[in-house]
Amino acid sequence: MRPILLQGHERALTQVKYSKEGDLIFSVSKDHIVCAWYSANGERFGAYKGHVGALWTVDVDPNTALLASGGADNTLRLWEVKTGRLIKTWEFGTSIKRCEFSEDGLQLLCVTEKRSGQLSTIVVYDINPDPEAEQNDEHSLRIVVDDIPKVTVAGFSYMTKFIIAGHEDGSVTQYDAKTGEELIHTFPHEENSPVTDLQWSSDRTYFITSSKDKTAKLHDSKKLETLKTYVADTPLNSAAITPEPTNYVILGGGQAAMDVTTTSARQGKFEARFYHKVFEEEIGRVRGHFGPLNYVAVDPTGKSYCSGGEDGYVRVHHFDPPYFDFKFEVERENKR
Repeated sequence: MRPILLQGHERALTQVKYSKEGDLIFSVSKDHIVCAWYSANGERFGAYKGHVGALWTVDVDPNTALLASGGADNTLRLWEVKTGRLIKTWEFGTSIKRCEFSEDGLQLLCVTEKRSGQLSTIVVYDINPDPEAEQNDEHSLRIVVDDIPKVTVAGFSYMTKFIIAGHEDGSVTQYDAKTGEELIHTFPHEENSPVTDLQWSSDRTYFITSSKDKTAKLHDSKKLETLKTYVADTPLNSAAITPEPTNYVILGGGQAAMDVTTTSARQGKFEARFYHKVFEEEIGRVRGHFGPLNYVAVDPTGKSYCSGGEDGYVRVHHFDPPYFDFKFEVERENKR
């Protein structure tokens, strides 16, 4: 896999996302700018400027018409992808740590940070998918998380039926996406090991979480049962699921950023790790970053994946034919 290096940011990458068609990649970092790139060749598509603080999160709607971003300037912003025009700004009393569109693009969720006297909340807005339309000022749902540790990540399940949230103490909660009622609360990760990422399967019926406890876990969206566990040798910052017909998960992490100046890339474990989704076995690693991997994302069409690192680079890897041909012996036998 020969990588394409994207060098548009001056500071650490915090999140990268593909468009639904896989032709565009959107990245955010601590340098206040949202960047967009063509995934095929790494050419710059554009930049979205307006934030005045570090950016933590970005997402694009299913039609690649609207882009959402949030960060330390206490704003959630909505942009028109094609023109870079700022459509809407929602202001909060604290920073935005995660945003995500629903499966149909008609709702937008954001997670607010718990600090400065502000409680951790999950806020949902109804979205008009037309870039020319007026957007709502008021939220349609607000979940205040005060009886359990703060939310670190959250997203919508299949058919926008549930909101699934990961917490600072390693727990995962399922809420009713219409009423905000808490339905299930589980502890899949070690106590006080924050859930660092939550990403969905292509149909959102199951999802993967990563944690500082050096594991990633696959969960059922309906019952929150842990289906699979992937054990790494380093704290994990991100985990992604490859689409069918391949059966892999990709994990990213590494030694803490404050220690990277005294550690080589190999010792720091700054590699993307590939595991077989069903058999839970590690099958390979991809090097390249000079700091921890803060986020990994997979092309929804399955042709590539990208990673964003503490070193400020986005690396895009297009899969070679052997990647699609690789099979465990039991898988080859089942195909006969």
